[in-house]
Amino acid sequence: MATKSDYYDILGVSKSASADEIKKAYRKQALEWHPDKHAGSDKEAAEKRFKEINEAYQILSDKEKKSAYDQFGHDAFTPGGSARGGNPFAGGFGGQGGPFTYTYSTSGGDGGNPFGNFDFGDPFDIFESFFGGGGNPFGARQRRSIPRYSIKIDFMEAVKGVEKTVNVEGGKRTIKIPAGIYEGARISFGDFTLSVNIKPDNLFERNEDDIYVNVIVPYSLAAFGGEIEVPTVDGAVKIRVRAGTQPGTTIRLREKGVNHLHGRGKGDEYVKLNILVPEKLSREQRRVVEGMREEGL
Repeated sequence: MATKSDYYDILGVSKSASADEIKKAYRKQALEWHPDKHAGSDKEAAEKRFKEINEAYQILSDKEKKSAYDQFGHDAFTPGGSARGGNPFAGGFGGQGGPFTYTYSTSGGDGGNPFGNFDFGDPFDIFESFFGGGGNPFGARQRRSIPRYSIKIDFMEAVKGVEKTVNVEGGKRTIKIPAGIYEGARISFGDFTLSVNIKPDNLFERNEDDIYVNVIVPYSLAAFGGEIEVPTVDGAVKIRVRAGTQPGTTIRLREKGVNHLHGRGKGDEYVKLNILVPEKLSREQRRVVEGMREEGL
């Protein structure tokens, strides 16, 4: 039997990594190795890697499983136990040895849908909740292959949520996409699965649930301080710029980001201030600036 890769190596984290670090590493790896992003000969390798990533997260995101893995390694989750005292989870489910067996398979009918083999109760069980705090997927009965579709939505539709009418199997369906949905997320609607792609925005950038925006500040305002209006996903707000603000200063606006998809609250917005230096100066302005230069300012 081939030696299994270390779960920490698969996610690229250390054994001392926090739960949040493990979750972020999982999301990054899952998005990178999602089979939909790989075609041709690479798709089979991507599916294998995607399985390993989910398997690693399944174990390391659970305190009890992680503790068992840290102590016994892969032996903790294989029938028959380990040479160091037996499988601590033996007999947990119907006498089949370790209960944490991970199953992954594909079928031609769903184009290799890695989520098609589990029956989730919540229609918004996606990526991190695949092995997260929802219902236990282990031992779930295989379900029939279901159609898989993709949809492209605007940046703000992803932030705010949107209702769309789509064609499914020749008929029209009205679906709701929740606020906070992110790129590459897959939503199960029971009889079909929807992959979500998000168009980039000309103004805002998004990193998970945080929003980033660049704002130009006049040189005089940066020097003397004052108020400016900055855009957010919920509309413009006024912020105060301190006197002597330097180029590249970043201001954090708490909970002005994207709704958390799972749970309450929002991310933050980070406003980067770019100082606008005038290209041309009047005679009086030049005199003032020259005086500043003489003083080393």
